[in-house]
Amino acid sequence: MAGFGFPPGGTATCDGVDLVAVADAEGTPLYVYSEPLIIERYRELEAAFGDYPHRIHYALKANSTLGIVRLLHEAGSAFDANSAGEIAVALRAGAAPSEIVFTGVGKTATELDDAVRLGIGAINAESAGELDRIDRMARARGRRARVALRVNPNVRADTHPGIATGRRSHKFGVPIDQARALCLEAAARDGLDLVGVHAHVGSQITNVETLGRSAALVAELARTLLGDGVDLEHIDLGGGLGIAYDGAAAPTAAGYARVLLDVVAPTGLTLLLEPGRWIVGPAGILVATVVDIKPQRNGRHFVVLDAGMTEFLRPALYDAEHCLEYLTPLATPAVTCDFVGPICETTDVIAMARSMPLPEVGDRVVVRDTGAYGSAMASNYNRRPQPAEALVGGGKWRMIRRRQTIDDQVACEC
Repeated sequence: MAGFGFPPGGTATCDGVDLVAVADAEGTPLYVYSEPLIIERYRELEAAFGDYPHRIHYALKANSTLGIVRLLHEAGSAFDANSAGEIAVALRAGAAPSEIVFTGVGKTATELDDAVRLGIGAINAESAGELDRIDRMARARGRRARVALRVNPNVRADTHPGIATGRRSHKFGVPIDQARALCLEAAARDGLDLVGVHAHVGSQITNVETLGRSAALVAELARTLLGDGVDLEHIDLGGGLGIAYDGAAAPTAAGYARVLLDVVAPTGLTLLLEPGRWIVGPAGILVATVVDIKPQRNGRHFVVLDAGMTEFLRPALYDAEHCLEYLTPLATPAVTCDFVGPICETTDVIAMARSMPLPEVGDRVVVRDTGAYGSAMASNYNRRPQPAEALVGGGKWRMIRRRQTIDDQVACEC
């Protein structure tokens, strides 16, 4: 099986490659990805929907490192972009504009005009005002822009509040009870080609029935619009499928597909999906080095790493919990360890209250399942450099992002 191995008493590996050798050569903090596992998970999701007309648009927000995007494009993926920058990365990876959907609650006038000019596959419009702006831009260019309306189905997602997007109180989309009238108005505009309806109710959802409830509401809207004579092409149900960060059971691609197809298939419309985390999350790790040990009371210890919230924000932002491993096994007794970063913030934590062998300075720690929302959310706070990234495949590794330097950081400063 593709991916990472942490054998008891042995050295950690990625697809047979010794991770100690990678860390020795490239330093830390370091992201490492498994090329075979990314492809395996993409193909599993693709196959789960079988012969029903569908298209996977990998969500670039999860991880938009160019080497990862190229890999997925070569595997056959289309893309979901949330900014002009993500559109540019998809194009550089070889995608055609028609293979991109453009999502986002705050698209600027420049971004919208560029999307119209490029002929993006679908602009997922968030409001009546955005539809009006796209219409005017398209007519000014003498063309029709392909759009889908993002609806807010008011479905509660069982996930962290910071990544739930489908309730009426959230900023995303148009309330579903207003969507029909707005779609009929959009379909009558000279500059718009209304090709679909779109919904995304959150991220890291492990109860597929939640996604099924949203899908049923959107499918009902689509059937109504088809009955109104609107020539829709697709239903876009976004992403959000979660993974098991704690090793527990996680939703399967087959189970996910079954729930969605049960409600979408009767419409006959092509199904678009925007997965990100499910494909790349388990296919990445973050390797960090212990730089200090600070005893606390009652036998507890701070284990200070050279990676923190600047390299990996999820624990500080969402209280996310990831499994930790040592790169090489330690024989010391287990104690209570608080793994923290070097940043001048108390929220700069990686994992708290973990019972693990006490390491020494220089030992290396692996943070698992960081392929999604890891490097993509990294920052330069405290003038920290962006970490290096390596991709393992074919029994060797290659660097897909070199470590950032201070010269890189100040290149745009006057």
